Amino acid sequence: MGATFQGELRGAGLRVALVVSRFNEPVTTRLLAGARSALERHGVREEDVDVAWVPGAFELALAARRLAESRRYDAVACLGAIIRGETPHFDYIAAETARGIGQVAQDTGVPIVFGVLTPNTLEQAMERAGGKMGDKGYDAAVSAIEMATLMQRLRPD
Repeated sequence: MGATFQGELRGAGLRVALVVSRFNEPVTTRLLAGARSALERHGVREEDVDVAWVPGAFELALAARRLAESRRYDAVACLGAIIRGETPHFDYIAAETARGIGQVAQDTGVPIVFGVLTPNTLEQAMERAGGKMGDKGYDAAVSAIEMATLMQRLRPD
């Protein structure tokens, strides 16, 4: 039987970048607080976490790329909230944001986590940013830790 690889939820020694959208800031500040809480709880030192603010969700991928290409970080988590409106703008921004973030991970080999909410209403966004529907910022940070440790195990020797 072959080897099995998986990450673990021990963040000691990891460096993590958080890229946060300023658009819908009441939501994204809650996502950021959740992410910081998860990183601290899993052993990532506060001084090993850097935060980059961008204007909106569309800009998350570009900042994530720059951070990943710096090779200073074991993982990058992108946090944002794109709330459906009455125009097709939501569809374009949500799709391109997801595509861009995924492309950065593929191109750089650095774990880039998609922590972007795409709810229909502000109330739904708040429920998912530390409310009764969970804390997607916390979840994104946990995924970043797990993927960073998995990538360490998958490095060719």
